Amino acid sequence: MAIPKVIGTETEYGISAVGAPDFNPVLSSSLLISTYAGALRRIRWDYEQESPLRDARGFEPVQVREPAEEDLGLANVILPNGARYYVDHAHPEYSTPECASPRQLVVHDKAGERVLERSLIELHHVLPPGQRIAIYKNNSDGKGNSYGTHENFLVDRGTPFGNIVRDLTPFLVSRQIYTGAGKLGAEAPWDDRDRHRYQLSQRADFFEAEVGLETTLKRPIINTRDEPHADPDKYRRLHVIIGDANMSEVATYLKLGTTAIVLKMIEDEYLPDLTMANPVAALHEVSRDLSCTAQLRLADGRRLKAVEIQWEYLERARKYVEQEDDTPDNRDVLQRWENVLSALESDPLSLQRELDWVAKYRLLESYRERDGLAWSDPKLRLIDLQYHDIRTDKGLYYRMAATGKVDRLVSDQEIEQAVMEPPDDTRAYFRGRCIARYPDAIAAASWDSMIFDTGKEALQRIPMREPLRGTREHVAGLLDRAPDAASLVDLLQA
Repeated sequence: MAIPKVIGTETEYGISAVGAPDFNPVLSSSLLISTYAGALRRIRWDYEQESPLRDARGFEPVQVREPAEEDLGLANVILPNGARYYVDHAHPEYSTPECASPRQLVVHDKAGERVLERSLIELHHVLPPGQRIAIYKNNSDGKGNSYGTHENFLVDRGTPFGNIVRDLTPFLVSRQIYTGAGKLGAEAPWDDRDRHRYQLSQRADFFEAEVGLETTLKRPIINTRDEPHADPDKYRRLHVIIGDANMSEVATYLKLGTTAIVLKMIEDEYLPDLTMANPVAALHEVSRDLSCTAQLRLADGRRLKAVEIQWEYLERARKYVEQEDDTPDNRDVLQRWENVLSALESDPLSLQRELDWVAKYRLLESYRERDGLAWSDPKLRLIDLQYHDIRTDKGLYYRMAATGKVDRLVSDQEIEQAVMEPPDDTRAYFRGRCIARYPDAIAAASWDSMIFDTGKEALQRIPMREPLRGTREHVAGLLDRAPDAASLVDLLQA
């Protein structure tokens, strides 16, 4: 039986500046985070047990320790909601706390946008006059550089990795039809038809391999990083790097919800073989096909549209959920999945309320018609970018949401609560509550441990290798009985 799918996302945000000729994105990102985090900056991230080069295919190269963020003076903090907020390369990155359902993930993903917006407000209070920083939840700078939105899923270590590669690849290639964030232009080798062409996905252009460990060069459809952040004998953390950064709550919900169900079916060997003849070429073809009618060749000679491949997964998922995993959450994912596929089959451009790529395309078309713009007009590139602005009073997505033009799944009240409160039903509850209650006694933290300085001779590490332990049900009573960190550690070790 498949294990529960604990999920999370890591979003690298685009950052740019106006009125700052010497703009440094690394230092600006660090200042952005530090200004927001305040005193929490003293709690360092614990890298001791991290192994980003360990490969799921069974090897690990010798690692020479590179300077960590704190060595370089860059910000890296853990927030009271259990999230990690830090500088990754030249970007501010927000990693949600571990979530136990796709809806909960939507709430915490949106909370990340609010954290970035508030960081921006705080930063503008200290910037020199005339300087402004802008933050975008997108995946490309338009100059050939892409930054990631990574998904993470807890999977069973006993599932052969080859099965994941075989059964997940066609799904990831074809799911772009509802997960794509939309993009004007191309940043892979193109001909003149692609230069100003609208496509479904911002990330597809940057993928060149089927399977591999890289995340910044020769990006693969299936990433093989084997860094579980949990009990390595029981679990694998599947690191999915191919997804777009979604503004739409429905798109985010479907992206995580459908993938979680597919991974359960892979663990329970519930899927047919839909291996593609050339997955990388198919990935690019799907992204450039607004009609969603391109025929993709499978290894067995069949030709199927991306929508038809998704129907194959959905039909199996219906039977699987009914027989093996019948929950309200899963039933809701299936219903929304079916509704979107039906609309994509009949009229893809009818989904402007649900899907980012359609909403943005409709927006660009409205400006084109109003102002008589060609697709090559640079004004349209600015509109594309402004769709992803995280400021609720400036971003075009948020303007559409404010006027009821896009569908919402979660409330503003839930999002506000998630800015400070961790999920109740994963280990993020313990991490977040400890950060809030005992910040001065926490020396370091990571996804799977907390390190306390209780005044004893040695620091006290509390392991958290089970993502579904450390919940409110498990530890709220202990926390209530512990006025300080020393008392908590004593209770945990009793």
